Amino acid sequence: MTTGSNGKIALVTGASAGIGEAICRSLVAKGHRVVASGRNRTKLDALAGELGEALAPLVLDVTDAAAVANLTGNLPAGFERIDILINNAGHDTGGRRRFDEGSADQWCDIVETNVQGLIRVTRALIDGMLERGDGHIINLGSIAGLKPYATGTAYVTSKYAVHGLSETLRLDYAGRGIRVTEIMPGLVRSGFAEQRLGDAEAAREFYDSFAACLQPQDVAETVAFAIAQPRHVEIAQLVVLPAS
Repeated sequence: MTTGSNGKIALVTGASAGIGEAICRSLVAKGHRVVASGRNRTKLDALAGELGEALAPLVLDVTDAAAVANLTGNLPAGFERIDILINNAGHDTGGRRRFDEGSADQWCDIVETNVQGLIRVTRALIDGMLERGDGHIINLGSIAGLKPYATGTAYVTSKYAVHGLSETLRLDYAGRGIRVTEIMPGLVRSGFAEQRLGDAEAAREFYDSFAACLQPQDVAETVAFAIAQPRHVEIAQLVVLPAS
């Protein structure tokens, strides 16, 4: 099996829907090969059936410490060398409520996926990148990591953490051949709001209340842009906003 035009293999977390799915489609279209990881086996298999041999599905829950610790040993055959890690998995289930209106467990679950899951997956793959002296870590942050908003306590906290982690990783691996990019989108019209609110109609009304929204493909194209830069160019941050 041959690699893509740039010989790169990417692992995308949270790949079964929304931004993650769009990233997988974009990278395959640009000649890369992709390990699409997520919790929904049915959706991952359907995506693999559509995109063919360039995409390998991998069932992975980033909050499962044991599963992530064994990640490198469970990578699909022919996809063992991960050149690019795209940390996309995240949620805000139960969000858009005042802090006291949710339980501590609900808020901590958001941080567990959005921050600790990202840390686990990155730690599982960083040694291989260091051994090769080559790698690219792309973290999906948010403009919520730059400016907080009311009713977003746990989600905002998680995205501030992603921002800090991205900045520090870049310092840790300066001169080691590993690039670190943080993509910070504004509002993206996807299944995220329905997951957050638990109601499809409420999610539609939420998105409709804004003058404009990004689409998942818009974010995917910014990821592809960062990857396409020559090795001596490191896109540190990309803030992506809907034009109004």
